[in-house]
Amino acid sequence: MRILYVHSTLVPPPADPRRDRFFLLSEEMEGDVLQPIWFETPAEVEATFGPGSYPVYARGRFRYHWLLSDGLGSKRLRTLWACLRQGFRLHRERRFDCIVAYSHQTTGVLAAVLKLLTGAKLIVEIVTSPHLVYITHSARPNLRDRIMKIYSDICLHISVSLSDRVHCLFPDQLSHYPLLRKVGNSVFHDFVPVSAIGRAAHKENGDVYVLLVGAPWYLKGIDVLIRAFLLLAPDFPQVKLRILGHFPGQEEFRKLAAESPQIEFLRARPNPETLEIIAGAAVMALPSRCEGGPRVLIEGMAAGLPLVGSDVGGIPSIVRDGENGFIVPVGDWQALSARLRDLLNDPDLRRRMGDCGYEIAHRELDEASYVRNFTRMIRATLGVAERE
Repeated sequence: MRILYVHSTLVPPPADPRRDRFFLLSEEMEGDVLQPIWFETPAEVEATFGPGSYPVYARGRFRYHWLLSDGLGSKRLRTLWACLRQGFRLHRERRFDCIVAYSHQTTGVLAAVLKLLTGAKLIVEIVTSPHLVYITHSARPNLRDRIMKIYSDICLHISVSLSDRVHCLFPDQLSHYPLLRKVGNSVFHDFVPVSAIGRAAHKENGDVYVLLVGAPWYLKGIDVLIRAFLLLAPDFPQVKLRILGHFPGQEEFRKLAAESPQIEFLRARPNPETLEIIAGAAVMALPSRCEGGPRVLIEGMAAGLPLVGSDVGGIPSIVRDGENGFIVPVGDWQALSARLRDLLNDPDLRRRMGDCGYEIAHRELDEASYVRNFTRMIRATLGVAERE
């Protein structure tokens, strides 16, 4: 089976091939990846991946084709055109059986055009809750936000309608779109290198902290978490709240937290450093207003942390209420504060929930599970029988 994967995020793949899903998928299939990255020059690519790694870099039976960031931003249309030409050229060299697009938006539409040009099957990955995207980025969505929401919905209907299958991260991800409910779907988690994540040390004293990792901050519910933490902070003077992530315009969140020296804001870090911070936490919280299937919660589970999350998107598919953490109503900081208090008051509860999450992550959400589910999705799309 030969696939073309059309990516949209600027994050380069991990330097360690054991943490690269395409290296692991090479056991079952082969193909090419159109990969935009934040590097601006070939030298930056080769400094990370070695001499000769630009413009094409092989990982197992897959090849990355880099799209440098100097072709993005104001030159985005040119980059999309280059991506379209590259995908078509690669197909003419050796045909693809299936095209997979990360995201239903511009990337999904571009992949749909490639499907029409090549005749390959198409899978679109839905990576967020489409009915909430853009209008949950701020407390008061402006005209641009609402226009972008309309644009997202148009792209969703175009890309999914032309798809042979969609990859959903939770079962009812498209339930708000009646015209799209009949499209075949495969439901499984996003890729996380679970086996590479260190186990957290359960702490009752010392540097005890609640952690949130992510951005943008309003969408992730940072204001909700700060208010929740302020309710309990006086009773837990030894506990800190740490918020990690890059987000411009932090002033309102810092102002909200200003009265508490127990709240710390940490700059965004590379994933290996972030995983070390996760492993040092006591509790991971994610009271988001919009989510797909957040990888950071799987990372927290793999580290053995108890979780607290909102009842939005794919969070309840990851946080099993009362087992590996708690689910609270979106925006309800009093309920969030109560659940955090329960966990901070009871080290044994934290340990039990953390152990439960650890077992789930390593049994159901690990690399082997992802490869198995992704392969089944491709086979189902192509009508290829499962191997005995």
